[in-house]
Amino acid sequence: MRRQSFPGLAVLCAAALLFSLSHVANAATENRISGPYTHENLSIYFVHGASAGGPVPLTLAEALAKSRVRVIETGNVNRLEIENLGDEEVFVQSGDIVKGGKQDRVLSVSLVLPPRSGLIPIASFCVEQGRWSARGREDVGKFSSAAAAMPSREAKIAMSAPEPSQGAGAANSFLPGDTGSRQQRVWRSVTSSQESLNNNLGAPVVSGISRTSLQLSLENEKLKEAQKKYVNSLAAAGEKDKDIVGYVIAVNGDLNSADIYPSNGLFRKMWPKQLAAAATEAIGEKNAKSAAPPSIEAVTAFLAAAGEGKATKRELPANISLQTLDSPKAMLLETTRKEGAFVHRSYLAK
Repeated sequence: MRRQSFPGLAVLCAAALLFSLSHVANAATENRISGPYTHENLSIYFVHGASAGGPVPLTLAEALAKSRVRVIETGNVNRLEIENLGDEEVFVQSGDIVKGGKQDRVLSVSLVLPPRSGLIPIASFCVEQGRWSARGREDVGKFSSAAAAMPSREAKIAMSAPEPSQGAGAANSFLPGDTGSRQQRVWRSVTSSQESLNNNLGAPVVSGISRTSLQLSLENEKLKEAQKKYVNSLAAAGEKDKDIVGYVIAVNGDLNSADIYPSNGLFRKMWPKQLAAAATEAIGEKNAKSAAPPSIEAVTAFLAAAGEGKATKRELPANISLQTLDSPKAMLLETTRKEGAFVHRSYLAK
């Protein structure tokens, strides 16, 4: 059969892609930035903007606590299954750590699970090297909680960075390529985070139950005491304005990362967990050389630069698309619904 060409359609598709990239690039300038709010070596800036209408979804942590969702062990390190059992949407954020199964995992993509979704595959990475059996009385076939978020920019980059060979267009797999190499980088990041926390807290955070488990390290009481000082100083700043839809963090004066949500309601649900992760990362880097917090102009430039990077696109389950914009100094990952409404934007400094 002869292959037909459609030059008009190609032009329309190219125009649509350019419009999409322009929309993402301009998103940073559509919002107001406030701050910084600083405690020791952690500075927080807030992104202010209009909230999308409609109900605020449950977070993964909420849904697991209410038994409205289940996360299933598949026996594949980089692939789990997730199912929304309830009548409300459930928001899953890239970087959510799920506890249990054959080993703790970090979920590497953001999704919104529709009500009564059925089983949906979701990409993951191991954050507990070595264990491949039940831990204590935990259920080896599923995951019990999602109380913590990945506290490492390096690990997030390892999970999310596009392959050098990728170009624009949709990939055929919901999994990123080169998972073996990425997994090694995630493990190295976990080890590095544990060692840094050990040193800066003056006590080990590794657990005797499973020394490689990042989740169990994040449950360490000495770490939680150190986190409280940051949280008590910074939490209220994120709760006082009803138009806050995201935040940017800087550690030791260096821009680190940012997350933007469709609404203030979803931001408020995610804020305590994300602040705890930011505090953990700051505690791990307390001995590094520190500088003054960046200016708001520098923060705005960081967000804008990420939106101007080289684009790759991958189709995810649950009618979600992931677009990655990769520039020399920053990366933006934006997940959107099929109809185009954005689900989550994650910015990573490089």
